[in-house]
Amino acid sequence: MTNKEKTGIIMGIASMLTMLISIAIFLFRGPNADMHIDAAIFITLALIGILLAIFSWIKSRLLAFLILGLLGNVVVMAFGILLLIAVGISG
Repeated sequence: MTNKEKTGIIMGIASMLTMLISIAIFLFRGPNADMHIDAAIFITLALIGILLAIFSWIKSRLLAFLILGLLGNVVVMAFGILLLIAVGISG
């Protein structure tokens, strides 16, 4: 395994880690959480995760990291955008 492939695998794992961090933030936030900040964190982490998934595929050519990273982070990003829309409608 070359150094380039190891870097790609690390980026792929980091991509999935951003998705898990977003889920943990959602599950463990308090009852007085600010929805704007939560949505901004979800969208930012999802963008970072998508970029990491793409760079991971470029480096290692492992399709599994690309698919899992993209699907998971796109779901998190869609949730963040829907959260922003809901806050905008209600406020």
